[in-house]
Amino acid sequence: MLKIVIAGGFGVGKTTAVGAVSEITPLSTEEYLTEASVDVDSLEGVEAKQTTTVAFDFGRLSLPEPVPLELFLFGTPGQDRFGDLWYDLSRGAVGAVVLVDTRRLASSFTAVSFFEDIRLPFVVAVNHFDGAHRYHPDQVRAALELHADVPVATCDARNPRHVAGVLLTLVGHALKNASANSARPPSTTLQDA
Repeated sequence: MLKIVIAGGFGVGKTTAVGAVSEITPLSTEEYLTEASVDVDSLEGVEAKQTTTVAFDFGRLSLPEPVPLELFLFGTPGQDRFGDLWYDLSRGAVGAVVLVDTRRLASSFTAVSFFEDIRLPFVVAVNHFDGAHRYHPDQVRAALELHADVPVATCDARNPRHVAGVLLTLVGHALKNASANSARPPSTTLQDA
C-alpha cells in the first residue's frame, strides 16, 4: 500500500483525476463557491468552476502489474489558504503528483516549492485541457525551473489510463529517489510542521 498526494493550483483537475482513476466512489469534500470567496479565489481561466475542495479528496486504485500495488490517493485543496493541510496530507506519502494547467502556470509554483521544501519526490503532470495550447514537457520543465530529475508527463485528468500512467511514473520515480537518497539523512520538515 502506497500513499500518494495529488496537488496543484486551484482548478487544475485534482478532484477529476482522483475520481477518474479511483476504483471506489471517491470521498470528496467539494463545496460550492460563494460570494464570500470572490475576493479570495480568482476564477480567471476557470470561470465556469462552481465548486472547490475544502479538505481533501480520497480515492483508491489497485494495480496488479508490474507488481501488485494498492494506491491511496489524496487530492489537496488548491487554494493557498488551505496550505497547512498539505503537511498533514503529505505525512507518510511516497510521493506526489503536481497537476499543472499551462493556461495558469503560475498557480503551480506553490506546489512545486512545497514538495521541494519537504523533499518529497514528485512528478509534474500537465493536464491537457480542451482548447489549451500544448507545450513540450521540456518547455514546462524550464518554465517551472524544475530539477532535471523531476519527471514531466502529460495527461488528460478525465482519462483513467492517463492518470494511472502518471501514478506509475511517480511510483518509479519515488523508488529511484529512495535508492539514490538512502545514505542522506531524512528531512525533519514534516516532523517540525
